[in-house]
Amino acid sequence: MQNVILYYRPTCGYCVRVLRFIQENQIKVNLRNVSESTAIRQELIGVTGMSQVPCLIHNGQILYESADIIQWLAENGEKDDHA
Repeated sequence: MQNVILYYRPTCGYCVRVLRFIQENQIKVNLRNVSESTAIRQELIGVTGMSQVPCLIHNGQILYESADIIQWLAENGEKDDHA
């Protein structure tokens, strides 16, 4: 899915909830683990001004709440044919 990025931390329960939904529904999303590197965390802060995760960014719009992210993905998510 173009221009859809999910910033997450694998130890975050809310992030795990979103990741599980993405996996179960085979939705295309560019995943960025903020725990993986300082650069990814700084990228998130640079775009949003915060380091809060989960954070879904799509076409300049920002969603933070896991329920809101899941709802948006359910309505707009594109299936990954390669999953």
